[in-house]
Amino acid sequence: MKYLVIAAFVAIIGSLGAALVFMMRGGPSGDGDGQDTSHRKNPMAKALAFRVGFSILLFVVVLISYQMGWIQPTGLPLQR
Repeated sequence: MKYLVIAAFVAIIGSLGAALVFMMRGGPSGDGDGQDTSHRKNPMAKALAFRVGFSILLFVVVLISYQMGWIQPTGLPLQR
């Protein structure tokens, strides 16, 4: 389970890095003819959507794993 979470975090950070690269590179350059560019692909939006979706999936997997007993909380003990 530990390796699954690590791989998910690497995928999330990688997707965020890809979105940064797409943002810095710039979007599709328009030629100024006034045409609608909404039909063009936006790789930055796709990378960010993948990141959000994968983050939600990781959260759900951790919740289900806790409910099934596959993982246990290891927080600080409540001693005074």
